[in-house]
Amino acid sequence: MDYKQLGRDVLELVGGKENVAMLTHCATRLRFEFRDPSKVKASQIEQLPGVISVVDKGGQFQVIVGNEVQQAFREIQKQIGTGAPGKGSGHRPSNEKKGWISRFISVISTTFTPMIPAIIGAGMIKAILAVLVLTGALTEQSQTFFVLNTIADAAFFFMPVLLAYGASIKFETSPIMSMTLAGVLLHPNWATVLASEEALHFIGVPVRLTDYAGSVLPIIITVWIMSYIERFAERVSPSMIKFFMKPMLILLVTAPLALVVIGPIGTYLNDLVALGAESINTHASWLIPMLMGMLQPFLIITGTAWAMTPIATDQLSRNGEEMINGPGMLASNIAQGAATLAVAAKTKNKQLKQLAGSAGFTALIGITEPSLYGVTLKLKKPLIAAMIGGGCAGIYAGLSGLVRYAFVSPGLAAVPAFIGSNPMNIVHALITILIAFAVAFAVTWILGFEEPTDKEANKQENRKQTKSESQQEAVSIGGTVASPLSGQLQRLSEVNDDVFSSGLLGKGVAVIPDRDEARAPFSGEVVTFLDSKHAIGLKGDNGIELLIHIGIDTVQLQGEYFEAHVKQGDRVEQGDLLVTFDKKAIVDKGYEMVTPIIVTNHDQFATVKPVEAGRIEHGQPIITVSN
Repeated sequence: MDYKQLGRDVLELVGGKENVAMLTHCATRLRFEFRDPSKVKASQIEQLPGVISVVDKGGQFQVIVGNEVQQAFREIQKQIGTGAPGKGSGHRPSNEKKGWISRFISVISTTFTPMIPAIIGAGMIKAILAVLVLTGALTEQSQTFFVLNTIADAAFFFMPVLLAYGASIKFETSPIMSMTLAGVLLHPNWATVLASEEALHFIGVPVRLTDYAGSVLPIIITVWIMSYIERFAERVSPSMIKFFMKPMLILLVTAPLALVVIGPIGTYLNDLVALGAESINTHASWLIPMLMGMLQPFLIITGTAWAMTPIATDQLSRNGEEMINGPGMLASNIAQGAATLAVAAKTKNKQLKQLAGSAGFTALIGITEPSLYGVTLKLKKPLIAAMIGGGCAGIYAGLSGLVRYAFVSPGLAAVPAFIGSNPMNIVHALITILIAFAVAFAVTWILGFEEPTDKEANKQENRKQTKSESQQEAVSIGGTVASPLSGQLQRLSEVNDDVFSSGLLGKGVAVIPDRDEARAPFSGEVVTFLDSKHAIGLKGDNGIELLIHIGIDTVQLQGEYFEAHVKQGDRVEQGDLLVTFDKKAIVDKGYEMVTPIIVTNHDQFATVKPVEAGRIEHGQPIITVSN
C-alpha cells in the first residue's frame, strides 16, 4: 500500500491544504478540522484503498487508516508546508472555538460518563428486584428487599456527588472540593430544616432550601462557578499559607453561593425542564419516543446522543422511571438490528452477510455502532428503514405510556429494565420490540439496497494489503497475549469511542489501569511508537500485531505525563517496561484512561478470543489467538 499516495489523495478530497485549519494524528487516524467543511468529499475518501472508515464527530473529521497512519500524515504535512496549523502529532490551536451546542454536548458527555457504571449497576438491581417481586420470590415488605433497594437508590440519591466528579474533570478543577460542595447540598441538616418549615437566613439573606438528592443542574453549575473561584483563590493565597487558605476560600465563597443563588436557580431550571417534558408527554405522548426512535442514529453519528441524558436521569431519580430516552432508544436499537439482519438475509455478498449478521445481533442486544457504521450508514436504504421502524415503534411506545425503570442501553439484554410498578409496561416493551423489528426488517427487504460493487470488493482486498511486505510474509502462528497493564479488564465494545468499540481497527479488549506502567505483552519488536507516547504498535514473534492505545484522545497531551522506555525498532521481551505515565494527572486533565488493546491483524487468524472481563494483573493472559 502506497501511503504517500493515500495522503495526497486524502488532502485533495478534503479541499486542499487551504481548507485544513488543523491536522493531527493519533495511533490509527488522521484528525482534521476544516475552514469550509462543505468542500470535504467524505464518501470518496471512504472509498480510497487503505481507508478503513471515516467518522465526523465532535467537530473533528477523522480518517481511520490504521497502524501506518504516520506515513499518510507525513505526506499531508509535507504538502501543507511547515507553516501550516497542526504541525506535530498532538498540536491543537489554542484559539479553537466551538459552537454552544458542541460545548454543551461536551460538558454533558464528560460530566455523565464517569457515573454511568454506577447508575447502570443501580438500575439493573432495581430491574432484578422488579422481577423478584413479580415472580413472588420477594415482597416489598421484606428486609432483603429493603437492603437491596437502598443499595440501588444510593447512586440516584447521591447523584450530585457523582456528577461533581465528572464536572470537575470537564471544568479542570479539584474533584475533592467539587464533591465536598455536593455534600454540602445533600447534608441532612437541610432536611431537618425543611421538615420544620422554618425560614433560614444566611447573613440576612433568605436561603431557599430544597431537596437536592438526585438533582442534576445545580451541582454542574456550582462546579463550573467553583472552577473560577478556585483560580481566584490560587492567585490571592500567599504561598506560605496556600495549603489551607485556598480550600477555605473555595468553600467559604462557593458553598453559600450554591445554597443562596446557584442551587435555587439550578433547581428552577431542573423543574422547568421536567415540566416541559411532562407537558409534552401529556399533550403528545407519542412525540418524544417517535423522534428518539427515528433520529437516534443521527444523534449517535453527530455525537449529540448525550443531549437528553440530564432529563432522563432527572426523571429516574425523581420518579423512578423515565420516558425521554429509554422507550425511543429501545425502538431505535431493535430497528437498527432488524434492518441489519435483513441485509444479512438478503445479500449475496459473503463478507457483507457475515458482517451484517454479527452486527445485527449486537444491535439487538443494545450496541448499535457496529451496525450503524459498518452496514446501514454505508448502504443508506437500510438506515432509512431502521428510522421508519424506530419511528413507528416509538409512536406505539409513547401512546402506550412505556417507561424505563433503569438506566441501561435498551435492547433484548435489558428487557428487565422495563419491569416495574405497572405490570403492563413489560408487555408494551415487548410489543414495541416486535413493531420495531417487523417494520424495519420488512421495509429493508422491500426497499432493498445496492450490493457492494467490484470497486468496494477491491477496496476490501486493498485493505488487507495495507500490511507491509514483511507482515504479509510472516507466518501467523498465533498464541497468547499477556496483559501489558494491571487493572480492570472490560469488553472492547464498552469503550467510549466508536472506532474502537465497533471493532473497526480489530478485535481485542480494554483495560482501565490502576498502575502507571505498560509492559510488553509478548516478545517481539516495537514497530510503532508515536511522539505522543500514548500508543505503541508491537509485532510479536508469534505473528500477532498489537496496538496498545493508552487512554482516549490522549494524543492531545502531546506526550505530557508519558515517559518512553523503548523506541521504535527496539527488540523487547515479554514483561519489558514500555512506557510509564501519570494516570492521576491524565484523568485530572479530563481524559479517560481506558486502554484498548487490539489485534490489528486479526483477519490473519481463525480465532481471536478475549478472556472474560474482570480484575487482571500484568502478565496474565487476556487474548488467545489461533489459526
